[in-house]
Order: sequence, then C-alpha cells, then structure tokens
Amino acid sequence: MESVYSSVGWDGLFSIFVTLGFVAVSWVLLQEVKWDQFIRHPRSPRARLLQLFLAIILGHLLAAFVLDYWNWTTALKWLFLSE
Repeated sequence: MESVYSSVGWDGLFSIFVTLGFVAVSWVLLQEVKWDQFIRHPRSPRARLLQLFLAIILGHLLAAFVLDYWNWTTALKWLFLSE
C-alpha cells in the first residue's frame, strides 16, 4: 500500500513540474508577440498581468494534453497484458 501512495505522490510531482514547465515555455513564447497591435501600452503592469494569465492558461492546456496523452499511452500496456 505504501508503494501506491509513493506512486501517486511521484505522479503529482511530475504533473506539477510539467505544468510549470509549459507555463514557463508559454511565457517565453508570448514574449515574441507584438502586443502593441492589441494593447495600447504593452509594457504596462496590466499588459504584463494579461500576458501572465495567458501564459498560465496556455501552459495549463498544453500540460493537460501532454499529461493525458502520457496517461493514455501508459494505460495501453493493460490492453496487451495477458493473464
């Protein structure tokens, strides 16, 4: 039973790092957008907060996709496991 708790804990830690990694990558990629076409003052604190929220949303969506795909591929082993 102890190994189940440990496995769930490691999965949680892995998910946190993947999500934070994708948020960071999204933040870096959003720095390449020319925000002055959409926002009057692209360097203002409000614009930076908008960029942060967009990075969190985009990073979460990307991480959810990758983690779902990871779980699906690891679950495939049960399809071919014979008893």
